[in-house]
Amino acid sequence: MHVLGVLDRGAGGDALERVLDRLVDRLEREGRVGVVKYDATIADGTAVHDSTTVGGDVSYDLGADGDWTASGTGMTVGDALDQLATDCEYAVVVGIDDLRHPTVVVGAADADGEDVLAAAEAPGDLDPDAVAAELAAREPYETLESLVERVKRSPAADRAGAIATFTGRVRAKDDADDARTQYLEFEKYEGVADERMAALETDLEARDGVLEVELYHRTGIVEDGEDIVFVVVLAGHREEAFRTVEDGINRLKDEVPLFKKEVTVEDEFWVHERS
Repeated sequence: MHVLGVLDRGAGGDALERVLDRLVDRLEREGRVGVVKYDATIADGTAVHDSTTVGGDVSYDLGADGDWTASGTGMTVGDALDQLATDCEYAVVVGIDDLRHPTVVVGAADADGEDVLAAAEAPGDLDPDAVAAELAAREPYETLESLVERVKRSPAADRAGAIATFTGRVRAKDDADDARTQYLEFEKYEGVADERMAALETDLEARDGVLEVELYHRTGIVEDGEDIVFVVVLAGHREEAFRTVEDGINRLKDEVPLFKKEVTVEDEFWVHERS
């Protein structure tokens, strides 16, 4: 699922809604769209409103017509995205600063400090086709659950008796005396990393009894305790599923060019420079 933020920078509610309608209408040509709206006006006033904030009210609906909705105080934007990721191709998130996803800004000529795909003074200034094309080129938002649901929809699922998974996460420290890791930052060798990941999936799927493989590795900043990498294997039996998961993560680390910077409370360094 691809995530797109929409921010109002002085345009006003009517202009923002018209931009939102245009974007959702365009993205629905490609697949199902979930819309997430955050109302910070009823937050407790003490939280930093980012993608994991508890407080305020989050509502989300599926489809431009809003025929299915949910809301609840204490629900996080992250919760909503995790739920939408299992059956939506896109999520549009309205009203969240520091979303860590590409964003469209409405009403401001100056949009520094944000990963801005487009800035529109007025709804008519926006080119939804250009936004959709740029968004499709960005890293998708995946969860373990979304990848498991994907392999369950495989045409070969009738022959599957096992789904095995691996989740890698940011470890705060190896030993009790180590300086605590605040976050890891991953960069990929553009083009080459994606090609090798796809080739590795194909190679693993060629094994006897293996029906489908999904590999996913986040890039950018991944904070302490967050998930980094997933391996999901759909197979006929547990033996080939377990073996393929282990081989998949080992080969991903060895063959896919990803560069890791570690930032601790005391230091920061690129891991490959200390190997």
